Amino acid sequence: MMKFGGTCTSSGDNILRIVDVVQRRLERNDKIVLVISAMAGVTDSLIDLINDALSGNLSKVDEVLSSIKEKHVQACARAIKDEELRRDIIQDIEGLLYELHFMLRVISYLKEASMRTRDRILAFGEKMATKIVTGALMSGGIKAEYLTGGQAGIITDENFGQANPIMMLCEEMLKKNLIPLLEQGIVPVVTGFIGQTVKGVETTLGRGGSDYSATIIGAALEFDEVWVWKDVEGIMTADPKIVPNARPIPKMSYDETVELAYFGAKVLHPLALKPLIEKRIPLRVKNFFNPDSPGTIVHYEAPNDKVVKAVTMIPRVAIITISGAELYETPLIISKVFKSLYDVGANAIMVSQSSSQTNISIVVSGEKLNSILERLKETLPRNCDVSWESDVCVIAVVGSGMRGRPGVAAKVFSTVAKEGVNVRMIAQGASELNISLVVRQEDAIKAVRALHEAFVG
Repeated sequence: MMKFGGTCTSSGDNILRIVDVVQRRLERNDKIVLVISAMAGVTDSLIDLINDALSGNLSKVDEVLSSIKEKHVQACARAIKDEELRRDIIQDIEGLLYELHFMLRVISYLKEASMRTRDRILAFGEKMATKIVTGALMSGGIKAEYLTGGQAGIITDENFGQANPIMMLCEEMLKKNLIPLLEQGIVPVVTGFIGQTVKGVETTLGRGGSDYSATIIGAALEFDEVWVWKDVEGIMTADPKIVPNARPIPKMSYDETVELAYFGAKVLHPLALKPLIEKRIPLRVKNFFNPDSPGTIVHYEAPNDKVVKAVTMIPRVAIITISGAELYETPLIISKVFKSLYDVGANAIMVSQSSSQTNISIVVSGEKLNSILERLKETLPRNCDVSWESDVCVIAVVGSGMRGRPGVAAKVFSTVAKEGVNVRMIAQGASELNISLVVRQEDAIKAVRALHEAFVG
């Protein structure tokens, strides 16, 4: 008997596939916890609803809510065969939408939406989708029980919008709440993305956090594997939309996968592996549309048969350069730079400092550029010069086979040079797992394709 935790994206077309996969695993006497994400596009719609409410556009709010309701009702009609059960689930969804509508009207009147309020609203997508999946499983004769992430036992701090799990409490509560259900042959169906504070206030784990929810649960219950279901064959050697001949990678190490997630690969949440690493629990990325495919297995070690396993890209970033004699005379200036990033909730994707210590360059998300510049203006001395470039991308070449192997960096730069690509900034970590470079937006795609061809083939 194997024990599996899994996360699934619950688009309407996928719900019956979820039922089929669960049924097949149960026939093998496996124990399963399902973690469900929102239906495609719903979280983005919820963000738009908050903005519409803040601007007082209640007619748009009503229009979008009607569209969301129709999407979920249609999914119920396709996935839940039992008429009475379908009616009950639709009634539950209507209740959630009524609550959502009330909250949006309050936001409209107050002209304010705190991070705590935003978390509560963004959680509705997972709640509605998980209700439907629970109903579909029950309609298929599978014993299932709906739980929010908080009800399951995912306890977090109060960092709304990007909450951090308190793993000691998570382990205690998840075991207490989920193991009795598993022992009774019930499949817990848990909302991904959602947790709650010790006081019971709803939180979210950040965009893409359903994967994180699944690995928190898998680690707490010490499952044999955690499966993440996507619409691709596994973790790919590059984004197939950029590199048509990209292919799945059979095996990857934790370290390689973390690097890929951090540098823009969209298959996994960047923190998803963290709960699994300590307990050496494998994660498998599988394809919903080809469930018999093995996908990619991620574990503590993987073969170094390739020098580079993948090439990935972070689009829409910006380089900020702070320069001036103040950096040499006052090293604390550098700490003020990073404090400014912290104050606006931004991360430094890459960092480079000149050997003369008179300038430092950081790469940040383009979305945060204006707020960072404003904060730096408030914080830094006036004789510090701040310049920036906003039309750039980060490209990362990732693979544990680069460790201790000379000539890899030279090949990277000669490859992009042959394509006429000018490198604006470079970085390589001490782990030797990746080489990162910044290029202009207009050069990014040809650089990725050239590097993929040179290293992966």
